[in-house]
Amino acid sequence: MQPSIIIPVLNEAPNLPSLSTQLAPLVQAGAEVLFVDGGSTDGTPNLAGSAGFRTIRSARGRARQMNAGAKAARGDLLIFLHADTVLPGEALAAIADALRRGHAWGRFDVRIAGRPWMLRVVAQMMNRRSRLTGIATGDQAMFMIRETFELVGGFPDQPLMEDIEMSRRLRAHSRPACLRLKVTTSGRRWESRGVWRTILLMWRLRWDYWRGVPANTLAEAYR
Repeated sequence: MQPSIIIPVLNEAPNLPSLSTQLAPLVQAGAEVLFVDGGSTDGTPNLAGSAGFRTIRSARGRARQMNAGAKAARGDLLIFLHADTVLPGEALAAIADALRRGHAWGRFDVRIAGRPWMLRVVAQMMNRRSRLTGIATGDQAMFMIRETFELVGGFPDQPLMEDIEMSRRLRAHSRPACLRLKVTTSGRRWESRGVWRTILLMWRLRWDYWRGVPANTLAEAYR
């Protein structure tokens, strides 16, 4: 299968040099990389284009950007990657193996980079919870075959919890491949807000979402 790595971006210019370096081996292995810009004002699209990556623009919002990227992507395997998350060099081989075993979608385990020791515990909890529930988060680099993506209607057009809702749709179709190979995501969100404060906030938001609180309301609380 031809893999397409879809990266929604918004004002990610400072991270693009390191991101480009990290993506180079995946491009050499045959992956298409597609940046989907949601209205950056720092030159992100031009920088990505100068680095040789295909770039499109879409309406702002991670779900909208990822859906636009899926529509424009050439591949029949879609990998959704956050701009602050790094795929390991063995990622494509691991996904191919999961597909050969009959999985239509899946995610990686995650490691959170940062100084606080509690980030290691948070990552372990995320991975364990995901394996038990079949629910993935965007930080875990969700992947799926295009046919399955289209079958469930793509990501829901909502400003928060789009990864949770997408997982529910996909889980109704089949169980995910929970790869133990780790992606590395930035701990900047946790460090800037405080680790414990962020943990409590995310628990509360997930609980409220499970109770039926609209995603638009939760997005205001998250901001």
